[in-house]
Amino acid sequence: MDSRMVMEGGNNVLVSVSSSGGDESDVVKELMEVIESVGLYSGYRKTQRKDCLSLVRRLKLLVPFLEELRELGTSVSGEALNCLDNLRKALVSAMKLLKHCNYGSKIYLALESEAVMSRFLGVYDKLHQALDGMPYDELGISVEVKEQVELMRMQLKRAKKRTDTIDMELAMDMMVVFSNMNDTNADRAILERLAIKLELRTFTDLNQETLAVQKLVKKRAGHNAENIQQVVDLLGKIKQISGLEETTALDGPVSSKILQRCQSSLVPHEFLCPITLEIMTDPVIVSTGQTYERESIQKWLDSNHRTCPKTGQILLHLSLAPNVALKNLIQQWCEKNNLELPKKDPYIGPDGSSTELIKEISFLVENLSSCQLDVQREAVLKIRMLSKESPDNRILIANSGGIPPLVQLLYHPNSKVQEHTVTALLNLSIDEANKRLIAREGAVPAIIQILQNGTDEARENSAAALFSLCTLDDNKVLVGTLNGIPPLVELLQHGTIRGKKDAATALFNLSLNQANKSRAIQAGIIPPLLQVLEDKNLGMIDEALSILLLLASHPEGQNEIGKLSFVETLVEIIRHGTPKNKECATSVLLELGLNNSSLVLAALQYGVYEHLVEIARNGTNRAQRKANSLLNHMSKCEHLP
Repeated sequence: MDSRMVMEGGNNVLVSVSSSGGDESDVVKELMEVIESVGLYSGYRKTQRKDCLSLVRRLKLLVPFLEELRELGTSVSGEALNCLDNLRKALVSAMKLLKHCNYGSKIYLALESEAVMSRFLGVYDKLHQALDGMPYDELGISVEVKEQVELMRMQLKRAKKRTDTIDMELAMDMMVVFSNMNDTNADRAILERLAIKLELRTFTDLNQETLAVQKLVKKRAGHNAENIQQVVDLLGKIKQISGLEETTALDGPVSSKILQRCQSSLVPHEFLCPITLEIMTDPVIVSTGQTYERESIQKWLDSNHRTCPKTGQILLHLSLAPNVALKNLIQQWCEKNNLELPKKDPYIGPDGSSTELIKEISFLVENLSSCQLDVQREAVLKIRMLSKESPDNRILIANSGGIPPLVQLLYHPNSKVQEHTVTALLNLSIDEANKRLIAREGAVPAIIQILQNGTDEARENSAAALFSLCTLDDNKVLVGTLNGIPPLVELLQHGTIRGKKDAATALFNLSLNQANKSRAIQAGIIPPLLQVLEDKNLGMIDEALSILLLLASHPEGQNEIGKLSFVETLVEIIRHGTPKNKECATSVLLELGLNNSSLVLAALQYGVYEHLVEIARNGTNRAQRKANSLLNHMSKCEHLP
């Protein structure tokens, strides 16, 4: 048996690797070491945290069994030793999975959540098989410990049958971002929501994610390139909205432009800004005593952060004190090493004019209630612009009492005032607290009215506003009961390209609610979704299929969607679509086929079989799993009488 020490996240973890064979004491020792190493993991990614903690809890139930086995020191047969070795292999698989969920890329783990769930089920299966038939009597295990292990084995058996659904809201948000909808106001809202859901809000979070993505890129080396590029792009967008914009999302110590210019010298670590990892030209000290480049820390503060990026401590004040001593040392080092520091224009942020800004916003909020149309229109237009600029402004506008008069202006007879107002509320709704306030002030009925009767831009932004507000479950119910779904369906059918996309994202969000699925079907959502599938110029096949997948789980939806013509359309997409198109179409066909075997047989007649085999070999990870499930189901259907 060979043991090696591995460094993981600053902790030394002893991992023993057995060659074939070894005695019982070696195997038991190794089993104990694996379970102990698992206990050192603590930073499980949010998308898998529940499953990780559940697995760790079950693994720890084995400790009494192993301790008793070690204390007894009973000589055992080759068969018993083989059972213990199988348990060792299962535990090592569990440890690798937990390590992946502890140190892996948060974005990639969310993107591949179904694949990760399959790995959990695989680990449960290995553990269950390893414990099934364990010779407790031969090993001399007490009845109490045997009962505890058997209880764990039964839990594993139940866990194998679990079929948790993915977070469809998270999946849709990621899909919208990956569709490059950069021209919509909802994009920033989605990015900020993703940053919260994936826990990528602090400098430390983003720095760790960057390192994880760097390792992922190196490890994959061209494999699954499409998904890897999506991860890199999304990380870059989240960094940008967090005030940590870089030339590429994966810039790090080895790719810093300054270090590239100074290949013959190693820049002292204390000369590098902890945020940009570039040599500092204007170092400043924050209240925690840490030093940063003035421009980078100011961007951090202007993005509504009030903590020290390096330590995570709350800043007692936001004053920045020049670090003159360090600046002199940097200049001396640069002169000695013939390095010319880059010249930077001074960064001017909003902080210096914050008092004036508060006064301006208060003045604009007051003018929202003016009796003069021009004054009202100018005020709401400026608030629309300010609310788009930064998170700080959204909070300031809400704190200045801006939301109630804006909601009143939704009923204004002037179409331009309505348009500016609904867009301003859309921007304000990016803030989670504002979502609740906007709904509580009674904005939803008025937004639905503008969705029905407003200008094209007002209708588009009304749909986007409903999508943003409906990230809260209570608002999903509210929009459904207030009859907001029919005008969204109408916009999906007859709106502009952008209007169709905004309507689709809103309808997806609303259809996460079971009652709203029925409302959407009764509002006639199926025909326009089928039209969207046929219009290749829209580029909305994935969005339409994602909604249809939700509706296909509803009995009314199964009846509406499950027409032979639609099955033929799905087969065409499976045959000629993009990898993502094929994944979505296969998922919909599987959902329909599980409830109606005749549709599966129809798909076979349309020639889907060979294309599913190809997807099972070369499709995306999720597409491969869905294709294999569908092929298995088809095999059963063909043998039906």
